Amino acid sequence: MTLLKIWKNREKIIEGLKNKIFTTDDIRDVAHARREICSKCPYIDLAGDKCVVPLTQPCCGLCGCSLGLKLYSMSSECDDKRWHAVMTEKEEDELNDQLK
Repeated sequence: MTLLKIWKNREKIIEGLKNKIFTTDDIRDVAHARREICSKCPYIDLAGDKCVVPLTQPCCGLCGCSLGLKLYSMSSECDDKRWHAVMTEKEEDELNDQLK
């Protein structure tokens, strides 16, 4: 089940990784605002007990995603609807194509 979940979300994981490495001020601002929300959430998993991938805490206790990547994925949203996607995956792909 874990590998299936990772495979299903691979594009968002890659997007979060790419955005974290090649970040902009706008992406950093969104990630920071999301981090503030998550830091007060009762579902945050600081110990890593509910992380889909071990040793990637802090994670979301609901979905198991590493917050280090999910917060930087502009097409991701909180499973508890505390914050929403900034753009769709398609919109982000189009933006990235324009920036090339």
